[in-house]
Amino acid sequence: MSTKKMSRVLAVAATALAIGAGAAYAAQPAGQGGWHGHFMKELTQLHDQLKLNADQEKQWQAALDTMKQNHEAMRANHKQIKDQFKAAQQQPILDLNAMANAHQQVEQKDAQLRQQTTDAWLKFYNGLNDQQKTTVSTALKQRFAKMEARHEKMHERWEHRKGAASAPAANQ
Repeated sequence: MSTKKMSRVLAVAATALAIGAGAAYAAQPAGQGGWHGHFMKELTQLHDQLKLNADQEKQWQAALDTMKQNHEAMRANHKQIKDQFKAAQQQPILDLNAMANAHQQVEQKDAQLRQQTTDAWLKFYNGLNDQQKTTVSTALKQRFAKMEARHEKMHERWEHRKGAASAPAANQ
């Protein structure tokens, strides 16, 4: 795994305490089930296991609020860019420079939002005692194992489909 990819994986893990896939969370509309519901359920379970004191609870709520607010801001950013792209497609000649610039601006905004979320979760995590950090670490390791298993399964399916798709061509 490249250093860039590893740092991205670690950033995602820190952002959401890796209890759920941050990208999957961001892709789900608020209030719906699926990944969003599963992610929030796992966060709630972790919260209950940690037995936080009053100060830690404030940090937890601050991190959770930051994550939710930034999630909504990212969704708004992506709706804005989608709307801009739809409008741009109505023009006889696409302004690819403007489209690329708009996309880059949204990526920069999203990167700032992800960093704010990461910082809020790290502030919370750094306020935990060793026993609580062990609980979080155990949850992270379980999530990493599930993510790896899911990745392997997807890779196997892709290899199978790739093999099946090339089989008819080989018979000709």
